[in-house]
Amino acid sequence: MEYVDKTLNCSDCGADFTFTASEQEFFASKGFVNEPRRCPDCRAARKQQRFGGGYGGGQRQMHPAVCASCGKDCEVPFMPRDGRPVYCSECYSSVKR
Repeated sequence: MEYVDKTLNCSDCGADFTFTASEQEFFASKGFVNEPRRCPDCRAARKQQRFGGGYGGGQRQMHPAVCASCGKDCEVPFMPRDGRPVYCSECYSSVKR
């Protein structure tokens, strides 16, 4: 089957986008029967929103801290506890080795 570029309308933002012949061929090879309803930008935004991008999903809450080695203010992805040293990314890299 020969595919031809099609202009579709995004159901989210209303913008026109091109459903290229190569994309149509890819969709057919995967067994997809429906055309995409969203433009590439809206598809990417929806995917990011649904899966969070990353291992745990969603944004991690960052907590302010002071590096125990150099004294610089930094942010860490966990709640610092009293009596436990916290390192900035630079110092952590050197301590880790």
